[in-house]
Amino acid sequence: MGSRSVPGDPSPEFTQALSELRGARLRPEVRLVEVPAPQRIAPYAVALTAEVVGSAGDEEELASGRFVLLHDPSAPEPWDGVWRAVTFARAELEPEVASDPMLGAVGWSWLVDALESHRLPYTAEAGTVTRVVSESFAGLADRPASVEMEVRASWTPLGGDLGDHLIAWSDLLCTIAGLPPLPEGVIALPGQRR
Repeated sequence: MGSRSVPGDPSPEFTQALSELRGARLRPEVRLVEVPAPQRIAPYAVALTAEVVGSAGDEEELASGRFVLLHDPSAPEPWDGVWRAVTFARAELEPEVASDPMLGAVGWSWLVDALESHRLPYTAEAGTVTRVVSESFAGLADRPASVEMEVRASWTPLGGDLGDHLIAWSDLLCTIAGLPPLPEGVIALPGQRR
C-alpha cells in the first residue's frame, strides 16, 4: 500500500492497520489503487483511490474517491484519538435530483448508515456534501445538464479493525454510484486491486 512512516521508527499499530486495510473484502465493482500519502498531516499515513465500475464486464466508471488513513500517536486534539480517516467520494447523478433540498442530508446519511451498519465506533465526524450542476450553452447547448455529488468526510475510528472503516467507506462509494446494497449475510469477494 502507498504508505509513509517516520524513518527508523516503525509503528506496530500502523503496521497492523496496513494489514487490516489489505485484508478488507470489498465488492468486486470497487477497484483500489495505492497512491502517495499526504506528507505533512501525520507521522504515518496511507492513501488509496478507488473507482466503482459497472458489473458484468462493463468498465464504465460510476463513482470515484479517495480514502486516507492517518495515524498520529500524539492524538491531535481535533481528532479526539490517534487515527483519522479522511475521505472523498464523487459520482454523477440524474439531473432531476439537482433541485432536491434533501440531497445533502441524504448524502451524509449514506456515510453514517454505512459506518453504523458495520457497527463501527467513531467520533469527531465532520464533512460536506456538495452538488455541482453543469449546464451547457451556445455551441455546447445540445449537451444535457449533469449533476455531480461529492461527499467529503473525516472521522476518528475508535478501535476495531480499521479495514472495516475502508469497507464502510466503499459502501458509501457504491451507494452514490447507484449500486444496490448487498443482501444481508452476503459477503463480497475481494475486489481486484491494481
